[in-house]
Amino acid sequence: MVAPNGASRTHDDHPRVPLTLWEVVQCARDCKAAGADGLHLHLRDDEGGHLLDSGAYREALAELAQSLPGLAVQVTTEAGGRYGPAHQAHVALHSGADMVSVSVREICRDGDGLAARFYAEAEARGIAVQHILYDVEDSRHLERVLPGGLQPETQLIFVLGRYVVGQVSEPVMLDPFSAWLGERTADWAVCAFGQGETACLRAAVAAGGKMRVGFENSLVNEDGTLATDNAERVGAVSAFL
Repeated sequence: MVAPNGASRTHDDHPRVPLTLWEVVQCARDCKAAGADGLHLHLRDDEGGHLLDSGAYREALAELAQSLPGLAVQVTTEAGGRYGPAHQAHVALHSGADMVSVSVREICRDGDGLAARFYAEAEARGIAVQHILYDVEDSRHLERVLPGGLQPETQLIFVLGRYVVGQVSEPVMLDPFSAWLGERTADWAVCAFGQGETACLRAAVAAGGKMRVGFENSLVNEDGTLATDNAERVGAVSAFL
């Protein structure tokens, strides 16, 4: 899965960060050709700010389905400092998406009750939730609040590091999550930051996981050079599969 822009990157960070829907579609086309199976979708408002809006998502999903049939699209519910859990849950349930990513620590900010109801409603509607986990405590929290607990089909993404300037992830950051998983079975992936992104994704695949790559998390290649675009990063890690 490619995550080409995130909530805050701009053209000041890299001229090939896609901001408009047209740019996202063009980027997704290039990334699919380079080996991406799916797109992690962030949208922006007219000022380039992070946008969670059901109507805007519906329009974007329709455009992507027409332009790139067969490409899986997952919408983000990231708060981005703008949105609360109730709004995040509403957008996830009413955007028309069949795949969403949700941070357990964000959706639980107003209590576990709302989160549990949201998870149950998403399952009833056939919406696949990928649970964003920043540390093992997030993992344990998810097990407590997720109706039915962890199942083999539960989708997880382990975040190796943080969204801070200068973050460089290392494969060893996967170890606590691997230890927590133990004999549990789940559908898990990894995202990582900076020059260490490639090594971390390589380690994830070797351990049986999946990958999320792109400018949301890192702008550079394994040798530290600035990537030309998201498709270059997709091509670099597609070789692991």
